[in-house]
Amino acid sequence: MSVPEGTIPYRQARAAQPAALERVARRLAAQLGTPGAFPAACRPVFAGIGASHAALALPVTLLGEAGYPARRVLAGDLTPGPVFDGADLVLGVSQSGRSPETLAALEAAGRERAGALVNAVPSPLAAAASWSVDLGDEPDSYASTVGYTGTLVGLTMLARHLEGWDSARALAEWAGTRELLEEFEEVLAPVVAEVTAHGAGVVAADFVGSGASLGTAEAGALLLREVARVPSTALATRTYLHGAMESAGRTLHVVIGDGREVALARSLARAGHLTLAVTAAPLAAEGALHVVRLPGLASRAVRTVLETAVVQRLAAELAGARGLVIEEFVFDNDDTKTAATI
Repeated sequence: MSVPEGTIPYRQARAAQPAALERVARRLAAQLGTPGAFPAACRPVFAGIGASHAALALPVTLLGEAGYPARRVLAGDLTPGPVFDGADLVLGVSQSGRSPETLAALEAAGRERAGALVNAVPSPLAAAASWSVDLGDEPDSYASTVGYTGTLVGLTMLARHLEGWDSARALAEWAGTRELLEEFEEVLAPVVAEVTAHGAGVVAADFVGSGASLGTAEAGALLLREVARVPSTALATRTYLHGAMESAGRTLHVVIGDGREVALARSLARAGHLTLAVTAAPLAAEGALHVVRLPGLASRAVRTVLETAVVQRLAAELAGARGLVIEEFVFDNDDTKTAATI
């Protein structure tokens, strides 16, 4: 197996994930606990592309619940005009720190209000920002695993910082996550294996969720495309109900959430469609419906990491069932990263 330079195997990265997230949380707490490390902001805009854009659904949800008008934008698809008007912080997110679209977004925002969250140190994105924090150069897989969940941790701690939490309180939110994630892997493994046994031949997959779980749906759809080469789409729950679900057929449906998602998962499965529900609700498996139960006491942020663990494993298992090598991508686009020099 050939692993792309600078990366580690997907399954190795997943196995290292619980311990890595513990390190990331401590590192972010130390950085954000330094006076002047990051400014206060009331109207932040988060910018990213690919998996980084998916991750941004989490801080937008957390800050929205706290009363902050936060929003996310897709770097690389910014319309001309005042897209950043009213923002007092524009935070660019890129694990490599080399996504040209996100760099362009920070340039459009202006350095005086530009911040960055990256994994790689140093990086062009961090150099372009007035403020930056990093995950600590955690080793990651080519189809991101640790880098993505580490970004979720970092974005949560940044959101808490903007809410006024001190570093000790923000760090405490992640206490015990390593053990929780390790235990949860044992819970999700047999369910994902069963779904894979029925779903190796699916022609497409739909991922559905709302709020922060929409970000998980987007990340899951991207992983299935990258890792298992299954054409996949992510949709918001209410959008899915408005006609999008009518194309069900030889498809896998991954439905994430505790609200309208519960009835949606049941109706899909009772119509004979392979469905995986990821929920903390008291939903029982039946027929084509398979259920991964989330711990009910997990915080919104921790829960998002657990949801991500499910879709990460699903992508890997489907790849194996379809005879694919995870690390062997079909296309190598040479314009999705800038030079590493800063």
